[in-house]
Amino acid sequence: MEYYAEWRLRGDRYDGGYGNGHTLTGSESVQEMTKVSETADETVYRGKRGQTVTCVHRAVGDVTECFTVLENDTPATVTAELLASVAIRGITADRMHRATSFWSAEGKLLSQDLTELNMEQSWAGHGWRIEHFGQTGSMPVRKWFPFLVLEDSASGHFLGIQLYCASSWQIEVIRNQKEIRIAAGLADRDFGAWWKDIAPGEHFTTPKAVVAEGTSLEEVCDRLVKAQKPGTAAVDADLPVIFNEYCTTWGNPTEELVRRAAAKLDGTGVRYFVIDCGWYRQRDGENWFNSAGDWEESKLLFPHGLKATADVIRSHGMIPGIWYEMENVGVDSAAYADEEHLVKRDGFPVTVGTRRFRDMRQPWVWEDLDRRLIDKLTECGFGYLKVDYNDNIGVGADGAESPGEGLRQCVEKSREYFRHIALSVPGIVIENCASGGHRLEPSMMELVSQASFSDAHECTIIPLVAANLHRLIRPEQSQIWAVLRRDADVDRIRYLLTSAMLGRLCLSGEIFDLDDTQWETAMEGVRFYNRVKHIIRDGFTNVIRTNVTDYSNAVGYQAVLRTLGDEELLVVHTFAGGANPPIEDLLEGRTVVASYGSALDEDLRGAAYLLK
Repeated sequence: MEYYAEWRLRGDRYDGGYGNGHTLTGSESVQEMTKVSETADETVYRGKRGQTVTCVHRAVGDVTECFTVLENDTPATVTAELLASVAIRGITADRMHRATSFWSAEGKLLSQDLTELNMEQSWAGHGWRIEHFGQTGSMPVRKWFPFLVLEDSASGHFLGIQLYCASSWQIEVIRNQKEIRIAAGLADRDFGAWWKDIAPGEHFTTPKAVVAEGTSLEEVCDRLVKAQKPGTAAVDADLPVIFNEYCTTWGNPTEELVRRAAAKLDGTGVRYFVIDCGWYRQRDGENWFNSAGDWEESKLLFPHGLKATADVIRSHGMIPGIWYEMENVGVDSAAYADEEHLVKRDGFPVTVGTRRFRDMRQPWVWEDLDRRLIDKLTECGFGYLKVDYNDNIGVGADGAESPGEGLRQCVEKSREYFRHIALSVPGIVIENCASGGHRLEPSMMELVSQASFSDAHECTIIPLVAANLHRLIRPEQSQIWAVLRRDADVDRIRYLLTSAMLGRLCLSGEIFDLDDTQWETAMEGVRFYNRVKHIIRDGFTNVIRTNVTDYSNAVGYQAVLRTLGDEELLVVHTFAGGANPPIEDLLEGRTVVASYGSALDEDLRGAAYLLK
């Protein structure tokens, strides 16, 4: 297995083997580059036209961090049309694991033999077999996560890659001989309309990729996930419980409701009370989604102002939080018509349904957001910020040499603004949300304390999605909602609370309408969560076992085992036809120290066990 450079300059000849139109790899620049130097950490190549390409592949703990730098040492500007963050050749594999993703169904594992993909070597070792996948736009987790694991079943070797890229990206698996090569990074000219001009004396550095090897899928995923370095605020390090009122009011929060709910939560140990969308609604009947963008607090909903309401939350021992969608604007906001400061493509504002996008590259936009967002956080004393993002820019944006480069610049400036918030409001806890899980990729996760795991708030597949994400993000950052309803029986409440024990526990719903039995059942779950959250934070998920295939009609069961030293957390759920699941082997030789949940002798039940 060898790390090398995959790149293409405009004007290069394309590779043969019928790959043109499927891949830009194997270009003239690659075929005729010369290795200049090689160390354990990097390989340097010189292109035939004089450019220098440095392929960095340095070991950091249990993983290898990779990126590529293209330097133009010539007197003429060159245009890169492909520059992979990581490229590896000489791989032996017969199976591929990917993580699919759609709204409210994030991270479903797709495991396929390469023969299923018609990726066997041809009889003559001629003609490229290519699997090329990725996404275009500003929602990096859409259809696919930027993640791949290749398995060699004969040797038991697994090789995993995770891209740190919040804009358009691609991963390619390529073969024409027995061995395989892979290239991953920014979506190229053909896939993502990206090309980059590099002037004499200038250079371009790709986003990072992380590579891990191991003897199982679980081991490789654990190494990739633990390589992520979350931007956790100090107050959030012990995984406290959150309350968010969105599934209580559905975008219609009021001062009175906040007062009632905060009083109910007093003394429970819940640390954050988050006011979600709609707090800016100026008129009766106004839609919270369409009116987002101006961020003027509503006197209709908060007659004494948001600061007074935040003070009420603090008086009950909690940190107040608030929702913003700072990068998008709705059709009913004044910002929607301010085309000068919006993202454009082909000279027109990018308009998706009733949404447009602020151009985060513009200093004026930052100044405006500072006034509307950072000043509000400071003035009201909010210690928690939920940043949502509810649509996708698409393939590109004006303002750069290519649509894909314009998009990349927009997204990078958004990421910079996240860092700006953290510096401007010291100690702020930031939550990453994008219609649930559409931005659950590492470069975004490293900017925040936690993230909405999904918008799967009220359905039965919550534990399935929550378990999927153990392979992709740190469970300590994965905020899972337990929405409590007045008509829920205790088994439903236990089902939801145990689902949330697969990550960060967030409560919502009709908490002030629950009777004493319902409320005590929920609080018992909170107490159990607090007892096992160190395993959620620091453990290793060595078992994710499920026989569910259809997320719209879940049939079967799921069991997740997470280990930390001599302690283990086992979380089990039954779906239709899944009563009495076969988990005896996961309990064998272990002592149940504590448990929470329902007996698993019926469908739609959940249970969690602390084992030693």
